[in-house]
Amino acid sequence: MSARNDFVGELHPRAYTAADPVASPKLKILHVLFSSRVAGSERYCVDLANGQAALGHEVHVAGRYGSPMAGLLSEKVIFHGFSMPFLRGLRIRWLAGRTGIEIGHGHLSHGCKALAAAPDSVARIATLHVGYKAKQHARLDGVICVNAAQSTRLGKYDGQSALISNWLPDVKSPESIDLRAQLNLPRETRLVGSVGRLHLSKGYDVLVSAFRKAAPANAALVIVGEGPHRAALEKLAKGDSRIHLLGHYNNVPGFLRNLDLFVSPSREESAGLAILEAMHEGLPIIATAAEGPSEYLREHPVTLVAPGSIEQLSEALGDVMREESVVRLSRVGYDLAPFSRSAGIANVLDFYSRVARGAAVQAAPDIDQPRLIYASEAQE
Repeated sequence: MSARNDFVGELHPRAYTAADPVASPKLKILHVLFSSRVAGSERYCVDLANGQAALGHEVHVAGRYGSPMAGLLSEKVIFHGFSMPFLRGLRIRWLAGRTGIEIGHGHLSHGCKALAAAPDSVARIATLHVGYKAKQHARLDGVICVNAAQSTRLGKYDGQSALISNWLPDVKSPESIDLRAQLNLPRETRLVGSVGRLHLSKGYDVLVSAFRKAAPANAALVIVGEGPHRAALEKLAKGDSRIHLLGHYNNVPGFLRNLDLFVSPSREESAGLAILEAMHEGLPIIATAAEGPSEYLREHPVTLVAPGSIEQLSEALGDVMREESVVRLSRVGYDLAPFSRSAGIANVLDFYSRVARGAAVQAAPDIDQPRLIYASEAQE
């Protein structure tokens, strides 16, 4: 049976279908991601690397020395810490040659730029966590789009592409957290929460403003994450004791299980890993109709509002929390089958092999071989 990882409700015409991962040849894979924090892109990389290693592939990750990602990788994954940000491309080239890497997978701008310097023997692929940018991705052999809109904005990119939506990462039984006790909140406090980087693109200023405008007195807003917008959010909160910026949390599932309502207020969102984790916990969800969520949430019982709209978000908060007598909002049963982790990892591995075969054909133009057809060409 073929693995599937498509959007909710139907097989999207540009979605990708892969072969059985058990039958795939074992690969030597290098993920490249230089980051000093752990947010959605980093958790995607970690989960993919761990899943590939569990299937028997030889998996390496190159990142910053001391990166918190290293502690999240399984014992089967080899981490290479780069202590300085200089000459990363040359060091990636040397590392790939020394270890016999066959597949290089870049994440975010610095990782993709460094990966471009890998030897021609390496099939170089990137996941578009944000979107296609020629300076980062044009020299790579393949790109993975995480939503359909991305696949329409590749311009003159002449590598291979595939649409592989994000999946629900491996969720282990989390350590129990009593967030109300930690924050000295009454047991009847209704917790509205969110997880993400504190950056203007994530829209937390909109959430703070909407919460102050519409949330009842027995509610609290708890936000997990770090980023450059923290000081601005603290100023915007104006000392409201109901608003708590908790910083980095290793135990995201444990945090989510304390919530009554999850909100994703992003102005821009390609995928939204935290939304999938909130769905796994059965939380009622309000999300903005940003690029990714508007695709994969369209057939789920989720409230969607316009990105950047304080008015619409405050109205949605008021509607969800109107019943003052209700202490804890009911859990929701979501269909998580379209977000299969095994299918997602299988699709990525199969795309690796297809891109590698395409690169081999390009390297040997005199060999009479049939032209390979990829997901990116399905509608041409």
